[in-house]
Amino acid sequence: MFLIGAALWMLDKFEGVLVTDFADSIESMEQLAVVWRAMVLDRDSAADVRDLPGIAVRWADCRFAFWNCITLTDADVNVGLLEQRLSQAANIMRSKKYPGFLWLFEDLLDDDARATLSAATERAGLEYAFPGTGMAGDLLPVAEPTHPDLMFVRVTTDEQLQAYADLNSRGYGLPLEDGRDGLVGSTLWKDQVYAYLGIRDGVPVTCAATVEAEGRLFVVLVATDPEWQRRGYGEAVTRKALYEGAQATGLTRATLHATVAGAPVYPRIGFKPNSPMHFYSLKG
Repeated sequence: MFLIGAALWMLDKFEGVLVTDFADSIESMEQLAVVWRAMVLDRDSAADVRDLPGIAVRWADCRFAFWNCITLTDADVNVGLLEQRLSQAANIMRSKKYPGFLWLFEDLLDDDARATLSAATERAGLEYAFPGTGMAGDLLPVAEPTHPDLMFVRVTTDEQLQAYADLNSRGYGLPLEDGRDGLVGSTLWKDQVYAYLGIRDGVPVTCAATVEAEGRLFVVLVATDPEWQRRGYGEAVTRKALYEGAQATGLTRATLHATVAGAPVYPRIGFKPNSPMHFYSLKG
C-alpha cells in the first residue's frame, strides 16, 4: 500500500507505546483511503480517485458530502509540510462542484504542527466542521446480537437501500436527496457490503454496514432515526453487521471512524480509540 514505507519508518523511529499509536493511526487513515476508493468509484466510475504525494483524493462530486473526501497521508507532518498540504487540499476542493470534507488524522502530525493546526487551516481557507475518532480492535467474532424491539434485515433491494440512505440523511441532518444520491442504485451495497436495517414494527429505524478492506472489516454509515436514538439500536445493528461480516469473511479485526454520537458506543463492542480526527470544509 502507498504508506507501507512510511509505516516501517515510523516503527524504526519510535519505541514502545508510540509505535502502537502511530501504527494504529496509519492503519485508520489507510482504511479510509481503501474503503472510500471503492465507495466513490461505485458512485461514479469517472470519479476523482488519486493518490498524490501526501494527499489521497476520493471525490465522487455527488450531493452526499461524505463521498467527497480528501485526507492527508504523510506521517509525522511538520509545520511547513502541513501548510503545503492544506493549501493543496483546499485548492482541489475549490475545483469541485459539490462540497465535501478534508479528513485529518491528528496523530499523523508532529507536536508543532498540532499546535498550529487551527491557524494553518484558517490560512488555507478551511473551517472546522466536526470532530471524529479513529477506532480499531481485534474483536471478532462477536456474538450474534438480538434486541427485543428490532428485527434485522440485510439490504438486498433498491427499496431497502433507499431506506438505508434515508436513515443516514435523517441521522446526519441532511436532505433526503443527498443520502439517496450517495447510495440509491448501488450494486456494491447490495452485493458486497454487509448492510443491515434494524426494523421496529415494520419501519426501518437504524442501520449499519461492514465491508471487507485489506484484511479487516470496516464499519461504515451507522445511523439511527433521531426519533429512536438512545435505545441501543445503533449498537445492536452494528453488532449485527459485524457478526455477519465476520461469519462471511473469517476476519477478526475491525476498524471504523466514529462521530461524537457514536464514540461512547463502540468501545462497548470492543473497539479502542486511536487518532482524533478533524473534519474541515471550505469557508463559505
